Amino acid sequence: MPLKQSERMTKNSPFNRIVRTAVAAGLLSGLVLTGLQSLQVAPIILQAETYEDAQERAEAVADVVATPAPAQTQAADAREVKAELAHEHPVAAAHEHVASAVHEHGAKVGHTHGVAGAHTHDAAVEQDHDHQQSASASSSSSAFEPASTSAATAATPAPHAHGAEAGGEHEHGHEHGGWKPENGAQRTFFSAVANISMAVAFGLLLSAAMTLRGVSHGWRGALLWGAAGYAVFFLAPSLGLPPEVPGTAAAPLGERQVWWLLTVAATAGGLALLALAPRWPLKLAGVAILLAPHLVGAPQPLVHASAAPAELAQSFIYATAFANAVFWLALGALSGFFFKKFN
Repeated sequence: MPLKQSERMTKNSPFNRIVRTAVAAGLLSGLVLTGLQSLQVAPIILQAETYEDAQERAEAVADVVATPAPAQTQAADAREVKAELAHEHPVAAAHEHVASAVHEHGAKVGHTHGVAGAHTHDAAVEQDHDHQQSASASSSSSAFEPASTSAATAATPAPHAHGAEAGGEHEHGHEHGGWKPENGAQRTFFSAVANISMAVAFGLLLSAAMTLRGVSHGWRGALLWGAAGYAVFFLAPSLGLPPEVPGTAAAPLGERQVWWLLTVAATAGGLALLALAPRWPLKLAGVAILLAPHLVGAPQPLVHASAAPAELAQSFIYATAFANAVFWLALGALSGFFFKKFN
């Protein structure tokens, strides 16, 4: 008999009640959120990703065009070396010009200009000397350039040169490294897992708050808890950091996370003072706490830019706000229902 009473007390303990309520409410509300995201939010994200991919391809082409080919760089270095030789040895440069003409157009061209035998001999000597200097300059220049099998291969960059060689900040703009789920059932499955996990965590907070208050009004009264959660965790932070589609410029992640956490804490504390404080000075303090993070301002990027059109970004904000509102109201109502059921 005492053992059965102990088991009954453990089953009806506040901790057990909180956990059971959070798991049941989180599972159902997480599935609701996943359904809404699949119908409204996911199509907008997929459409925005097409704009982001197009922007990345355009930037890759621009980087490839702006990057000089190795063969062109070697030719420019050779011309610079010849210009320096011409400046330092003008006589040798003159002989080099004649020798280059003979080398390009053939020996007959040199004879048609009536070049004397002695002068031709000097030009040949200077030509040999010039070829040695050009070979030396070319080998010196090629020591700092990548080897290529042919001029055409060197002048034609690889299709993915922007992602693999260009480096820089754009390399981390979309890939982010690592594996990601494919569009379709796989992406929906992992979204459901993430949503249910998040919903269970938020359900623990709501159940704990209901337990501390010691009042259970069923699912109707718990709608207010859901509305409060929506205001704390989505509405207030979105006033400074609205939901963003892929390809949107944003402030550094660390700064945004700090501001989001401070805004959530300030909103929760301000609402608690407004709803529970018995005196007006405390309620006014709650209003000040609510406004504080917005008066400071959320971190913003240096330049506001987005690959997607403004209309698509606006639609994403509306769809996300609606999905989260339904999610929080469902989580509140289900938490109140199961909290009373498991009593």
